[in-house]
Amino acid sequence: MAKRSFPLSRVYGLLEPGPVVLLSTAHKGRANVMTMSWHTMLEFEPPLVGCVVSENDFSYTALRLTRQCVINIPTVDLSAQVVGCGNTSGQHVDKFKAFGLTPAPAALVAAPLIAECYANLECRVADTRLMKRYGFFVLEVLKAWIDPSCKDPRTLHHRGRGAFMVAGETVRLPSRMR
Repeated sequence: MAKRSFPLSRVYGLLEPGPVVLLSTAHKGRANVMTMSWHTMLEFEPPLVGCVVSENDFSYTALRLTRQCVINIPTVDLSAQVVGCGNTSGQHVDKFKAFGLTPAPAALVAAPLIAECYANLECRVADTRLMKRYGFFVLEVLKAWIDPSCKDPRTLHHRGRGAFMVAGETVRLPSRMR
């Protein structure tokens, strides 16, 4: 098998960490949404999620100061909204209005849930030691919500450079039981 060199700038597409999500925050009475694909599970229980939010993102300040957010998991039918939120800044646009998203009250955090998403994870910032250097926040999931009517969620996965993949077939493989 002959292999060839692969550009380092495209490695992200090989290791994409999971579904594209919509991160919602609220600060000084203003809710915002950003598209995020740089996240990873760090622990099962309590659920810990690591994510990168650049200091250049409008959501960064709200997340840093309030230490709260919601990770909203959309399905493929929200593709236009996901891309739209990712291509605009909350500094200038009310993304909830612009993209027809419905804010819903969360139980434990001030940031809103996005009603159209099939799952919502209310989070608090648990660790910021890598925030200044990498924009890396560790979030603890405090409460999780799921739409039981969505039996087979087809999520978007960012492959880089405007390419997305849609989650497909589920396969069951042997694994250790917990």
